[in-house]
Amino acid sequence: MSFEKSYRKIASEVDEELHKLNKEIEISFSEKTILHTGIKEFLLAPSKRIRPVLAFLYLKACNINITDAHIKIQSIVELIHNASLIHDDVIDNGKLRRAKKTMNAVFNNRLAVISGDYILSVTLQKLTELNSIELVKIFSTVIDNMCSGEIDQHFSRFHITGLEQYIEKSYKKTGALFEASIKAALRLENLPPDNAEFAKLFGIAFQIRDDLLNVTRQDNSKENNDVAEGIYNAPVIFSGNAEHPEAGIEKTKSLLNNYIDRTKQKLLKLDNNRYKSAIIELLDILKNE
Repeated sequence: MSFEKSYRKIASEVDEELHKLNKEIEISFSEKTILHTGIKEFLLAPSKRIRPVLAFLYLKACNINITDAHIKIQSIVELIHNASLIHDDVIDNGKLRRAKKTMNAVFNNRLAVISGDYILSVTLQKLTELNSIELVKIFSTVIDNMCSGEIDQHFSRFHITGLEQYIEKSYKKTGALFEASIKAALRLENLPPDNAEFAKLFGIAFQIRDDLLNVTRQDNSKENNDVAEGIYNAPVIFSGNAEHPEAGIEKTKSLLNNYIDRTKQKLLKLDNNRYKSAIIELLDILKNE
């Protein structure tokens, strides 16, 4: 079974929550201007929604009732993620995402940047509705991490860094938002934020997988090829040669498997149920794709 089919089966466990999430996002951009319509179409285009899927599965695995506040938190997560994608497409001059034109391709760079900024302003409005300074701290920290990760990546272009720097960058760019999605949900329940460690590891694994696919995919016509752009990730670090990233594939797979196994270890304390099994299955399809 393909990754997409396997993932869709796993995500179906939280279809009701995903439907509510999409509604929460949709009502936030209900004005009838051309730009609002474009933003809404971008946000509601078919996508994995993997961060809220993971969060909803985890909450259900912990037998926690998913409230409207939880839906709002995951909408904040998705809005931050999508705003970063819009800005990334401007930086990379990307023209396609999810088989559709990017915001900068539909409009222009100026309006795309404004759109990303506007989406972030909506997340601030939603945060004020939750009336929690702790949640503000969680999401302000994650945005700081994401920006810092992009800055680090820019200034290390065409340089092969060490593995430690790569993992740190992967955490900032990807793992931090996965972690925040769980941390914020736990904060609503007054549960220890340390329980979100598994999501941090999951996010790093997800980034390693993406960097691996950037080298191994048959159709390497990704919107931007990282190696060509001077972004040297795990395969290049392990090969030591930007011209032959394929030489680092096996060690990158081992690194991915290590992070997947560490994530599973963090889940051992959860009771066995269908939602925990779904998270384990999700980890397995990341490994076996």
